[in-house]
Amino acid sequence: MKKIITLIIAIGVVSGLTYSVIQLNKNKGKSDSELIEFAIKNTDLVDKIVINDAFGRTFEVIRGTEGWTDKDGGCIQQTSVEFILNAFRTIEFKGYLPENSHDKYNKLMSSQHTKVDIYQNGEWVKSWYMGPSAQDHHGQIMLLDSKEYGKSDNPVIMKLKGVNGIIEPRFFADNKKWLCTNIFAVQSYRIKEVDLKFYDEPERSFTVQKDGPNMHVLQQGKPLASVDTAMIFRYLNNYQKIHFDIANYELSPEQVDSMKASTPFCVLSLTKTNGSVTKLKCFRIKQSEYTPTGKVEYRDIDKDRFWAELPTGEVVKCQYFVFNPLFLGHIYFPMDISMLDVENKTQEK
Repeated sequence: MKKIITLIIAIGVVSGLTYSVIQLNKNKGKSDSELIEFAIKNTDLVDKIVINDAFGRTFEVIRGTEGWTDKDGGCIQQTSVEFILNAFRTIEFKGYLPENSHDKYNKLMSSQHTKVDIYQNGEWVKSWYMGPSAQDHHGQIMLLDSKEYGKSDNPVIMKLKGVNGIIEPRFFADNKKWLCTNIFAVQSYRIKEVDLKFYDEPERSFTVQKDGPNMHVLQQGKPLASVDTAMIFRYLNNYQKIHFDIANYELSPEQVDSMKASTPFCVLSLTKTNGSVTKLKCFRIKQSEYTPTGKVEYRDIDKDRFWAELPTGEVVKCQYFVFNPLFLGHIYFPMDISMLDVENKTQEK
């Protein structure tokens, strides 16, 4: 009889242990009310990421057939997406917060956090809520909401494997930081025409035209008598890699509208062989000041940079150093002898 009772007790213990193991595996990644399974093992399946920051801004990135774009199919910086995907793969648990701090951080994160919604194959799978950094700044206080386990009650401390730093800077919703900086990335054989009109110095205006094997350069609408074909190709090759310097964080919408209504110092138009046209309007950075006579005059205050209006209407800041190979046509073509002092004028501006 004793043997039978002992056997029954043993079976009960084994059954209890088995049930406990099953429950632990079922709830893997959930400790009490804190979820820690933030990682996305297969980022190749991630096809949409939506970032909401503490300032109420939202930015959405979509995986396309030729890379990542914004929600409207616009160009964005691919390296920024790669930093995010790397965080998805390498995030790991660092530690739990003291129980007596849960209320504090829950209240803090409910009012101010960065939220990242992650989609795979078109379906939402997880959301990260990022609060303040860890005390040692080697990690982030975060909370997880997942399709599989639901939303955690309390945040935990997470970090990126092999990285001593915080996670949140990789996730930003400021659309200006996502802008592709490239303005021109065109091979010379895809260019049909380049036209530059200088409104403050009309004598500098010129046009480069390609018609099959025939190429021409016009100065103020008049063909130049003799042009080296090799120099034309050399000039057109400059359009392979032209980037702007920085997005506009200085001018108000009213100042932008006022600048756009003024006359640019240069309008650059590039026409591709497929007929598409890219037009860039360039404005000097000026400041108004009163002369001794009381008359308002404008002077250039930046010798290195200028404003440019992109075809999208966005205003960005560019460097003369980058654009001079496009602006200074007289370096490549035998223009009128009076143009020889143009370079000196440009340096003085």
